[in-house]
Amino acid sequence: MSRIFITGSTDGLGLAAASTLMDDGHEVVLHARSNERALAVADLRPKALAVVIGDLSSGAETRSIAEQVNKIGRMDTVIHNAGIYSERSRGSTLEGHAKILAVNTLAPYLLTAWIDRPNRLVYLSSGMHRSGGGLIDDIDWKRRAWNTSQAYSESKLYVATIAAAVARHWTEVISNAVDPGWVPTKMGGPGAPDDLKMGYQTQTWLATSNDEAAKASGAYWYHRQQRQPAAEVTDAAYQDRLMDELTELTGVGLFNSISSRSP
Repeated sequence: MSRIFITGSTDGLGLAAASTLMDDGHEVVLHARSNERALAVADLRPKALAVVIGDLSSGAETRSIAEQVNKIGRMDTVIHNAGIYSERSRGSTLEGHAKILAVNTLAPYLLTAWIDRPNRLVYLSSGMHRSGGGLIDDIDWKRRAWNTSQAYSESKLYVATIAAAVARHWTEVISNAVDPGWVPTKMGGPGAPDDLKMGYQTQTWLATSNDEAAKASGAYWYHRQQRQPAAEVTDAAYQDRLMDELTELTGVGLFNSISSRSP
């Protein structure tokens, strides 16, 4: 039995993964953006270990999420599932960041630094990450004209790169990125052609399986098969440049943070 925390687990892939893991006897900590959103999983509360509340677009609330999780106890696995796609404008969080960057990249980065280090980490990326390449000089969209599709693609490139960087630096942790495919969720739309079940089962498999294949680290997965990600993801120099940029944006250094403590 494993203890697993899943961000964005009130609907879509996160909810499906959480339900599957609980049915398999694992202890699952759910996450909702607000108390109102938590009502969507009211029927699962009796089966869940806990529900933590916090808006991932807020740095302060992201810190609170980490504190709530750490108070429950050390997780075996953390699945960074939450994400947003379509934003008409850059937006501005309380910390001044573009909302897509804040939720899709900064939140998993910060939670990785602040949550007691688990045995396994799973980060949700997207096939669109392959369109996210380019110079890391305006990742927060302060100078460029806003493009929601490009911002999403970049954010998913960054989170896949975080997964690979964690695998490189924390060799005792199994860290992987997952492309769930274009699946019929609220984000993907009802006409999405990919297999929803394989989308979330890849997460659950990587989170808990003792299969040797699931114990690989630093890989990029699609439907339980390793795929080659964009070249930037596995480029150590690119990883280092991105980590430096994220450290500057957040004030938190992932690989030298005192919050990134070993179990």
